[in-house]
Amino acid sequence: MKRIFAFLLTFFWVILAFSQSHDLSGTVLSAVNVENIHVINKTQQLFTTTNARGEFTISVKVHDTLVFSSIQHKPQNVVVSESVFKNKTLVVTLEEQINVLDEVTVGKTLTGDLLADIKNTTGEAPINFYDVGIPGYTGKVATQSERRLSQANGEGVAFKTIMLQVLSLNVPVEPILNAISGRTKVLKQHVALEQKSELLHDIKVKFSTMFFELHPLDEDKQNEFFHFCEEDDRFVAICTSNNDLEILQFLEKKYEKYLENLNN
Repeated sequence: MKRIFAFLLTFFWVILAFSQSHDLSGTVLSAVNVENIHVINKTQQLFTTTNARGEFTISVKVHDTLVFSSIQHKPQNVVVSESVFKNKTLVVTLEEQINVLDEVTVGKTLTGDLLADIKNTTGEAPINFYDVGIPGYTGKVATQSERRLSQANGEGVAFKTIMLQVLSLNVPVEPILNAISGRTKVLKQHVALEQKSELLHDIKVKFSTMFFELHPLDEDKQNEFFHFCEEDDRFVAICTSNNDLEILQFLEKKYEKYLENLNN
């Protein structure tokens, strides 16, 4: 009888030990960047991200499912075994995500015979600014709003020079200044809206799949949710911080508020 009681006591103690959560420290290995990889405990609805060395810490129980994902890697699921739970450590190797495009043949197929291929080509080689010794711009191409804003600022510089001549003739300057400054202000707003819209698109691409796995939301409401986040004054500052954990925490708080608004 005592042996049975001792066995049952040990059995229940083991079950109790494995049913409790504790922090699991892990490391992600990969041939590419291992920072800001999403580590999701799907069982307990928890998430975190890796640091620059691929290290992370997350609360787990035995048989919890951990999901590792990022844009650069193939998603991988890991079930927390009893040995991993006891050792409190985990090492995961992720495979790089390589997007293979379908083969496309443009124009005529090359044979490998240089002289024959030259004879079969049509058209003339394009001439760029390097060929003729002209300095050229190789940076990011400005949007239409950014070009208009730059042009307006240039007009403002030229306008100051003209005003020095106009003032001596006692011509009313205030209406002209208001027109110029008003246009510049509107153009700045257009540039800011374009940049904000581009940032929102990047956040959607990077976080949508992972975030809505943990926080279910009807597909027709997901886009509305992101625009709800965009209206927050902190949206740009937080989403340009390059800290995925901070962005996820921000989205999580906005998600709770969004559901509260829906229920009301």
